[in-house]
Amino acid sequence: MIRRAVMPLLLVLAIVAAALQPARAMDIVRVVSPGGIVAWLVRDTTLPLLSLQFRFRGGTAAEPAGLAGVGRFAIDLLDEGAGDLDATAFAQALEERAITLDISAGGDNIGGGLRVLDAHRDQGADLLRLMLTAPRFDAAAIERVRARLLAGYARETDEPRALLRRTFQRLAIGDHPYTVPLAAEIAGTQAATQEDLRRFVAARLARDNLTVGAVGNIDAAELGALLDRVFGALPAMSAPFSVPEAHVRLDGPRTVVVPRALPQALKMFGGPGIKRADPDWFAAQIVNYVLGGGGFNSRLMTELREKRGLTYGVSTMIAVPDHGTLMIGSFSTETARAAEALALVKAEWRRMAEEGPDAEELENAKAYLTGSFPLGLDSSTSVARLLVALQYDGLGIDYVARRDALIRGVTLDDARRVARRLLGGPEMLTVIVGAADGIPDAVIQKTAP
Repeated sequence: MIRRAVMPLLLVLAIVAAALQPARAMDIVRVVSPGGIVAWLVRDTTLPLLSLQFRFRGGTAAEPAGLAGVGRFAIDLLDEGAGDLDATAFAQALEERAITLDISAGGDNIGGGLRVLDAHRDQGADLLRLMLTAPRFDAAAIERVRARLLAGYARETDEPRALLRRTFQRLAIGDHPYTVPLAAEIAGTQAATQEDLRRFVAARLARDNLTVGAVGNIDAAELGALLDRVFGALPAMSAPFSVPEAHVRLDGPRTVVVPRALPQALKMFGGPGIKRADPDWFAAQIVNYVLGGGGFNSRLMTELREKRGLTYGVSTMIAVPDHGTLMIGSFSTETARAAEALALVKAEWRRMAEEGPDAEELENAKAYLTGSFPLGLDSSTSVARLLVALQYDGLGIDYVARRDALIRGVTLDDARRVARRLLGGPEMLTVIVGAADGIPDAVIQKTAP
């Protein structure tokens, strides 16, 4: 039944994609403010609101030595009071005008956004400016956020999925700023002072590492003035930092088990991926879709769920942080059938490496990748995020117009060659949190990363 539903689904996607052609042919304008701040703008006069997204390059991987966790700690405090407004007053100012303001720290960058009605645009811009340029770091707020973060780390210490993720990352790329041990994050969060928090923000939030995207009822001149109003008081230059390339290591044990008494064995598997700027990127996306990225249309879902009922779901993806890339997948099974499921995953991984996709799978993947793209641009915020991502990744202002042709240009020979490139190396790394019964060559690891 599910397999027969594939073509109707693709037909629906094609119809929706055709209906959304005007949205896909979005008119992106590069705006430079009087103060030299650059943003990409899509003007949309259909609603009286502005969605502004921004990103600063350099996230938690750029934390100072000995202060792991300080980046997340500092950024979580930015909306806990700014300027003359304490945490309560700041929150009330947002709520009274239905202003949405957010910011968070990831491994590679610090990102956030503003969503505000035109009637309250000035107030929204001022609150964002205060958050970025005049955070208070009040003692009470520091201790409240510190306690919240430490409680979260305590829950994460033995949470199975967090344990799986951290163990896999640590084994895959070793000692790296992406794989800081949880104990180090706890210690850094406990030790961080108000001055440490201020220094991190001052080092990272600057105009030279800023990327901005905007969508809404605003023209280029108005946006230019708003950019200077919000970001103009930031430092001109961020502090330099260096993050080494994260290379996947497959020279150790191939299957590692973290023993836990769980009814379901959790598994993560993978190997080296491919960079976003690589010419083979879209061929790799097609390979991933066919193997495990296509939901019920993927080979892994067919073999593990449809045919054998071994798992509720299994998926794969190509992860592309700024300084590395991984082809990874995950699923869970009953402990008693973990060995059977893992053997099937390995077999499908090898089959894809040796044979690649067939012609029908190639066309289905192309139809999905082209048809689903506009469906993700369902709000002004999602479009603004896309504008930021395009700039951040250096994809070019005409990328949206070129994307479909790049996907359609992938040949069957391309897909099969890239399948060998992605999956044809040493056997994949697998980490299991649960039991190792019946799994050959499994290595037990009792210590948490």
